[in-house]
Amino acid sequence: MSDVSVEEQVLDGPGVVVGVDTHQLVHVAAVIDARLGRLADREFPATRAGFGELVSWAATYGPVLAVGVESTGSYGAGLTRHLLTHGAGAFEVFEVNRPERATRVRHGKSDPLDAYSAAEQVLAGRASGRPKVKTGIVEAIRVIKVPRDAAVKNRTAAYSQLRDLITAASGRLHDDLIGLSGKKRVAKVLAMRPDPSRVADPDHAVRHALRALARRIAYLDGEIAEADKHLATLVQQACPSLLAMAQVGVQTAAQLAISTGENIDRMRSEASFAKLVGVAPLPASSGKTRRHRLNPGGDRQANSALYMITVGRMGRHEETRAYVERRRAEGLSTPEIIRCLKRHLARSVYRALRTDLMTT
Repeated sequence: MSDVSVEEQVLDGPGVVVGVDTHQLVHVAAVIDARLGRLADREFPATRAGFGELVSWAATYGPVLAVGVESTGSYGAGLTRHLLTHGAGAFEVFEVNRPERATRVRHGKSDPLDAYSAAEQVLAGRASGRPKVKTGIVEAIRVIKVPRDAAVKNRTAAYSQLRDLITAASGRLHDDLIGLSGKKRVAKVLAMRPDPSRVADPDHAVRHALRALARRIAYLDGEIAEADKHLATLVQQACPSLLAMAQVGVQTAAQLAISTGENIDRMRSEASFAKLVGVAPLPASSGKTRRHRLNPGGDRQANSALYMITVGRMGRHEETRAYVERRRAEGLSTPEIIRCLKRHLARSVYRALRTDLMTT
């Protein structure tokens, strides 16, 4: 990665910057030159062939120095992967935010305008973020975790629906199931054999509904168990140092690796990682009071993972418990102590992830 800015490279010699407004079916690319301004824009299909056409077309206006892509984790993921794979060493790829609302109010909204805006952000140095590499084991962890997390959410909803139906049920059905735990309820409901010919009777309809929910829960249990097995293997392979830390489990380690991305070197420092995961402290001073508060920004899923680890350590990790008692004696509130612990934890997590991901 060059220390010379994109604008300096363009001004020092021939070269262009490309911006891309991404969509599900088509991408709109625009080419600009620091000296000549806006050169051209064109629409391309969001396919592998279209990605190649886009790069070839842009190169007709001069050597491509950098490409700014919107939505690198969704609509622009395929294009970003293509650019990182086929353009490695030839040009740099940057993540670009969509134009701010104020900009759109002043200049209007269209796909070509958004593409030009993306290129201009790169040229001006306002887009310096590097997209995540999505061709390694961390991407495998991410795609396994997506349906796993959805299954957990759906299972929780099914358990709630099962509980509500049992609560409202009448007679013996209610009495037999209301006092059981979730898993025992599911097992007992699965053993039911409701009569299909009597489904018009509300009591029998409830039995049908309960069994349908229980079967859904059982299926989701199997789906989650299979995903957890894969994740345990992948996370151990990708992040052994992180997984060895106190109170760090497979799911929290997986989320932290996903949020960071396999190319952890895209972050310039540990402070960049702290900002990414939302633990960089924000000043909240007023008058004679000097204090900091929790950061509401950053990746909230990664922040949640740090919170779970921190809370676990506060209850089971001797060094953390001693720290909590000392800081509480100094007058800090529990939220303030948690903020300090999460910031300290982020340093350790960053070092562990660098150890793991820089060698994968």
